[in-house]
Amino acid sequence: MKKKLLLNAVMFTFLLPTVWAQVTTPRTPSPGASVSQAIGISKVTVIYSRPSVKGREIWGALVPFGWNKQGFGFNNDAPWRAGANENTTIEFSHDAKVEGKPVPAGKYGLFFVINKDNTGEVILSKDYRSWGSFFYVAENDLMRAPIAVVDHAMTETLSYEFNSSDKNSAELALNWEKKKFPVRIEFAVDNLVIANATEELKGPIGFNWQGYSSAANYALQNKINVDQGMKWIDQAIQQNKSFTTLRIKSGLLALKGSKPESDKIMTEATALANENELNAYGYQLINQEQKDKAIEIFSLTTQRYPDSANAWDSLGEGYALKGDSKMRSKVLKNP
Repeated sequence: MKKKLLLNAVMFTFLLPTVWAQVTTPRTPSPGASVSQAIGISKVTVIYSRPSVKGREIWGALVPFGWNKQGFGFNNDAPWRAGANENTTIEFSHDAKVEGKPVPAGKYGLFFVINKDNTGEVILSKDYRSWGSFFYVAENDLMRAPIAVVDHAMTETLSYEFNSSDKNSAELALNWEKKKFPVRIEFAVDNLVIANATEELKGPIGFNWQGYSSAANYALQNKINVDQGMKWIDQAIQQNKSFTTLRIKSGLLALKGSKPESDKIMTEATALANENELNAYGYQLINQEQKDKAIEIFSLTTQRYPDSANAWDSLGEGYALKGDSKMRSKVLKNP
């Protein structure tokens, strides 16, 4: 009997952690949050916890100015953890630049410093799984960059947001109380797209003409990697010689300065075009301020599709945009 009681006691002891474990409940205060932003084909993600002001003095008090000694016996100089609870983290899907400094793809701890004069720093640490600033080690910083902290509308609960985005960059901003910490993030979007296309075309996408055509068209529209774009579009034309593929090749030839060859290819493309393609090409020419050439294409469309009201309407609009109201009226009256 004594052995049985001893065995039950041992089993109960091992069960205690399971029996007394806590169920998952909402984290209060400072709930967790995340925000992401696409820049080109890249993505930036910030994961953080959101403290609230709650009437407290924040800057120079709850968040001390400058670098500060940590408690719990660590006694290390550390920046602010840019949130609450665990480290705030920032993750980049591709190599980036933060405030002009190179940052390899990956996840990092995000820290800030604020000084009395509203100068500050943004810091990325290779330690991203720590708890706050208590285990901060300066030697593990990937980068530091100065920033200008600016006054901002009252924000009760700390938040991150992305602003002022363009093709290659966006501004990440931490907003809390009446301060904003802006950080510029950039990607070499064109280089990343071309490199990614090169890899994708080695896979299933490389078995169809649309993949090569779309890659070449990106080179055309962004006026980059023209020689590589020519190789891609030639590959597409081998699989599908069409208005779409020939138009792209014509555009790339024009970028290379080969206008006679570009015009020749475009004439060949026009011969293969359907009504919608001709109509779209005409309006593209109008957007390029080539109104006479656009009228020529619209006229060709009416010759091929004389029963199309849309073709005649486009021709009339072409004359109107050129300022030739007489021809516009003639075309619309006698299609």
